[in-house]
Amino acid sequence: MDLGWAIARLKGNAARIQALVKGLSESEARWNPEPGSWSSLEVVNHLLDEEREDFRVRIEITLFHPDDPWPPIDPERWVVERAYNERELGLSLAAFLEERETSLKFLKGLEEPNWDASYEARFGTIRAGDLLAAWVAHDILHQRQLIELQYARMARDTAPYSPRYAGEW
Repeated sequence: MDLGWAIARLKGNAARIQALVKGLSESEARWNPEPGSWSSLEVVNHLLDEEREDFRVRIEITLFHPDDPWPPIDPERWVVERAYNERELGLSLAAFLEERETSLKFLKGLEEPNWDASYEARFGTIRAGDLLAAWVAHDILHQRQLIELQYARMARDTAPYSPRYAGEW
């Protein structure tokens, strides 16, 4: 695992996430195309809580305290329980970006981490390197989700006209 590569990706992903929600009104940020799907605001707050409570914490435990239990997480439940869609986009985004900076400092401070260090999770063995790869992938998955929301809003806002001339979605 190339730590410098991962740090650069996580930093770049944060900038792309910021760009994907920049300029959204509060109503656009709260909009979701169908019941059960997430809004852009919910995605940003999910990323914030994952930054605080999942990846960085679990990498630290796996590298330095493998006998300690991982703190429990429930991202699906948090969306409702923590009222993500009632928050303000600007504040949520700023909090995510601040947490990402904390994460980047943590990662930059690691000296020769053992990416093969493992943790026995309820679903099986996972290595610290797996967690870092998943962290980068998690960002990318949610960038895709934000782009899909952008496309759905565009299709809604331009109806009855069709974007099909642009190509297949």
